Amino acid sequence: MPSLERHPLKPFLPSNAKVLMLGSFPPQQKRWSMDFFYPNFQNDMWRIMGLIFFADKNIFIDSKNKSFHKEDIIRFLQETGIALYDTAEAVYRLRDNASDNFLEIAQSTDIERLIKEMPLCKAIATTGEKATSEIISHYHAEKPKIGEYTSISIANQELRLYRMPSTSRAYPLALDKKAIYYHEMFTELGII
Repeated sequence: MPSLERHPLKPFLPSNAKVLMLGSFPPQQKRWSMDFFYPNFQNDMWRIMGLIFFADKNIFIDSKNKSFHKEDIIRFLQETGIALYDTAEAVYRLRDNASDNFLEIAQSTDIERLIKEMPLCKAIATTGEKATSEIISHYHAEKPKIGEYTSISIANQELRLYRMPSTSRAYPLALDKKAIYYHEMFTELGII
């Protein structure tokens, strides 16, 4: 049996957060290019955010070091009110890769606790299939179509549950097409 991995990061919860974006669990640290969420340089989250908010997919990219500008990302997230975490606190990684297909969740995240810390939060956005499945199984919500939302009640709050396309390059959708889905969500939430 593989060893238990605990989440290496603390939830990123700006006090002005309007949306909590949830992945499943970070990749192995050997795949990290920075010590923050969506750290794999091959993941397109920060390119999508750059494209949507700055019309520049490379604004958060540190090409020289094949990394991201972490402090710029944190400042951007704080200014826009975007919170980040994952649906698992602890996992067993069944294969030596970053695929959600080979993650067995040993301990789920207490999403209610996170929501209680963000009084302005209007929505949860899952950024992959495993994260979506984890949320709907715990909170008995209807599974939204990709790019759409359903209603969910957590911590006595009515929220929107958005199901977004994965930002992994393994997900078969072009960057600009993924960005359209994210742009629509941020617009609907009044973040753009």
